[in-house]
Formats: sequence, structure tokens, C-alpha cells
Amino acid sequence: MTGSAEKIFEALGDPVRRYILELVADGEQAAGTVVAAVQRYTRISQPGVSQHLKVLREAGLVRVRAEGTRRFYLLDVEGVEAAQSWLAHLVDPVTQFAQPLDALATEVARGRRARKAEPGRSAGESSEPDVRHA
Repeated sequence: MTGSAEKIFEALGDPVRRYILELVADGEQAAGTVVAAVQRYTRISQPGVSQHLKVLREAGLVRVRAEGTRRFYLLDVEGVEAAQSWLAHLVDPVTQFAQPLDALATEVARGRRARKAEPGRSAGESSEPDVRHA
């Protein structure tokens, strides 16, 4: 597991942090709103919620925006995509090759079109060598 994925899944291991992610997934939330919602969810101090937010920030799962003295938290889509990518790799390890294979298919098709467009070529003529197997 990469360092980034490891931090992400360590952060997701705590139910309070998962709850915070659910809160900010609905849109940007003021720090005070997050603290109040988490305190309704479980008994925790404001510094405790701040610590959870710090872990989520360091893992790349939330971003913070400052506006004067207020802080606003929102879901960091890149962190979520990193987690999804790592999990998808477990299910289908070949997915990492999908894009390069698509590019190869495009180049093969481009080459075929270029050969067909060559002047002086009849419709049935092929530039491929005639290889016969026994």
C-alpha cells in the first residue's frame, strides 16, 4: 500500500472521522458546524474534533479554507479518488493497464486508416506481409 493510501485508510478507521466525512460530503461546512454536529453524534470536546479534522487533512480527505478567523472544511475529492483507485485495484488488478491498452488500440486503428489511405493501393491489397503458418 502506498503511503498516501495507508494514511487514508488509517484515517477512515475511526467512526468519528467517517462521520465528519459524511458531513462535509454534503458541501462545505464551517468548523463550528462540524464541531456541533459531531458533539451531537458523540461525547467529544472541541479540541478532539479539531484533532480528527487535522488527521483527515493530513490524509488528504478534507481541505480547509480560511475566511478571516473562520475555517471551512470540504471533502477533498482527490483523496477519495485515491482510496477508490486502491480498492478497485484489489478487485481488478488489470485496471491499471486499461488506459495504455486503449491508447495502443487507437494507434493500431490510426495505422490501419493510414495504410488504407495510401495512394496507388487497391481495395484488397494489404501492406501486411503474407505469413502462412503450417
